[in-house]
Amino acid sequence: MNSPLSVGIIGFGLAGRVFHAPFIATHPDLELALVATSSSERAAEARAQHPGVEIVASPDDLLDRAGELDLVVLASPAHVHLEQGLAAFAAGASVVVDKPFAPSVDAAEQLIAAAESAGRLLAVFQNRRWDGDFRTVRRLVDEGALGAVFRFESTFERWGGPTRQRWQDTTTMEQGAGITFDLGSHLVDQALQLFGPAKLARAELRIVRDGGVSDDDAVLILEHDGGVVSHLIVSRVAGQTGPRFRVLGSEAAYSVDGLDNQEPFLKEQRWPGSEGFGVTPEHEWGRIGVGEELRSVPTETGDYPAFYAAVAASIRTRSPFPVDPRDALAVVRILEEAHRLSPVG
Repeated sequence: MNSPLSVGIIGFGLAGRVFHAPFIATHPDLELALVATSSSERAAEARAQHPGVEIVASPDDLLDRAGELDLVVLASPAHVHLEQGLAAFAAGASVVVDKPFAPSVDAAEQLIAAAESAGRLLAVFQNRRWDGDFRTVRRLVDEGALGAVFRFESTFERWGGPTRQRWQDTTTMEQGAGITFDLGSHLVDQALQLFGPAKLARAELRIVRDGGVSDDDAVLILEHDGGVVSHLIVSRVAGQTGPRFRVLGSEAAYSVDGLDNQEPFLKEQRWPGSEGFGVTPEHEWGRIGVGEELRSVPTETGDYPAFYAAVAASIRTRSPFPVDPRDALAVVRILEEAHRLSPVG
């Protein structure tokens, strides 16, 4: 029980390198043992950042040794999650799946069933539940600081430039690619966490960039059972961005700009424990109030490390994982419906 849990990561691109490995490496109850990458450049980065880690050349090489691991992390494209997850469960490992969880409801349901059959734990990496700005919105909603919320606006936009020869730009929507599956997974999950079950009322998906094969701009409107309407906007072709959150209530509104700073810190290899990690400067705090009567609201500290701390505890005690895969299944249902309502191509 005192030995660290052995972890393997499939994929060492942005997801594996930035969003998974740092939390495994800095948690005392986890040990990064294996990384699968076919890129010599990524392999060199893995060795430099994580001395002692063993590199294998393919996912199959790692999965052949999954029986040696307590946890397999799928930091790979969505269309291979089902095959890789089934293999990891068959070998006796628990699994963390990066979002998007799966490219279809059917694939998501198969992964959940396989985890239950194997008696292993399955979690989806919905890390933005631990964004500081989202944690602030959740606190304000829970406290009733806005009164009765009736509209939730959530925008996650970037400027990605032209398409390139990378899997994100060459993989199809049927394989789980596109901005709706990518950033939309976060925004739908956050809306459901705040305001409960919802149905998709409207979807607008489009391909804007020349040569694109998956959507790069989308708007989703959710109608929650409790009456709140969520307006969710995602884009990688936004030359200017809107507020990250705007929440309208019967007594006040809250809005905040910018993005949680944990991602840029991680990209700079300023890992958990670095000064300022997860802390939003005062000049970037959101504001609450009505009209001209506004006041700044301190942004909660971002806490991505909490996800893997909970994963380690769950494997040790067989308690629920930090993100229930059925929550992720509900997200996939809405994303699949969005592609049905607004087909592009």
